[in-house]
Amino acid sequence: MKKLLHTAFLLAGALALGAVQAKQVSVHDPVMAKDGDTYYLFSTGPGITFYSSRDMRNWKLEGPVFATPPAWATKAAPTFNGHIWAPDVHYANGKYYLYYSVSGFGKNTSGIGVTTNATLDPHAPNYRWQDQGMVLQSVPVRDNWNAIDPNIVVDGHGTPWMTFGSFWSGIKLVKLAPDFTHLAEPQEWHAIAARARPAGTPDGEPGPAEIEGPFIFQKNGSYYLFVSWGLCCRGKDSTYRLMVGRSSSVTGPYLDKDGKDLAKGGGTLVLDRSAAWTGVGHNSAYTFGGKDYLVVHAYETADHYLQKLKVLEMKWDAAGWPVVDPEDLNRYNSTQLEH
Repeated sequence: MKKLLHTAFLLAGALALGAVQAKQVSVHDPVMAKDGDTYYLFSTGPGITFYSSRDMRNWKLEGPVFATPPAWATKAAPTFNGHIWAPDVHYANGKYYLYYSVSGFGKNTSGIGVTTNATLDPHAPNYRWQDQGMVLQSVPVRDNWNAIDPNIVVDGHGTPWMTFGSFWSGIKLVKLAPDFTHLAEPQEWHAIAARARPAGTPDGEPGPAEIEGPFIFQKNGSYYLFVSWGLCCRGKDSTYRLMVGRSSSVTGPYLDKDGKDLAKGGGTLVLDRSAAWTGVGHNSAYTFGGKDYLVVHAYETADHYLQKLKVLEMKWDAAGWPVVDPEDLNRYNSTQLEH
């Protein structure tokens, strides 16, 4: 009996140790899609990092999307080093479109490109990413906006739009052509969210207008524009938090709960930073299996401010505004599986 108890104790200890040592998925700017019975997660990283999962909790690292850098990247961003930012994945025209950004950190020397694939399954015989090149470019001084953080939304008429932007004059929306790889002509642009940019801020600097990571989610006939306010990537000094506005039209205006336009500094808080999670943001949002989910990255204080994947169920209040439980940041824990 003593031997059995000792064995049980050792086994329990080993299981506990394994649970403690289980590696969580560490990502920035996560976006997701489902192909068949598998979820795919894409994030900022060398060549775009991506994972697969059957349950949205246990994730297998599948490797980079790009084995070699996009041919156009160094022309748009001379300091490009293979690190690709803030992807977005969208299914249309019988294939997947994966949008991505290249940029110099803290500069609007940036470009947004897109690559396409018939499938997201890296083991399928027809799996092959085909880069379609650059969709949009920002040039310092010429442009007071930043061509990063793309997100695609299709309106009720079937027209595709791309929202994007970080700092400078804020978040933009531009109409895309039906092929999803070019801007529509004649071009149609809208400014849909911004924060105050002090007069006299040099055009080549981002300034303190801390807004980025737009994502538009459709629900019950309304468009919800999520944006991240504050600073990411600063460890304990990160100030990221998630805001939202709502519109009956994809082009806006997007208003917060108090009726203030996001283009004039408005925004309703959805998820705030805390002592345990110093920054939460750069979200995406989806409906899977009849439930709505908010996907974010969050910096965990107890783990040296390491960025963690968080998938939170999103509910809706009586007035139709999105609600998430901040405690779900602690309840959701991913596991990165071995190859």
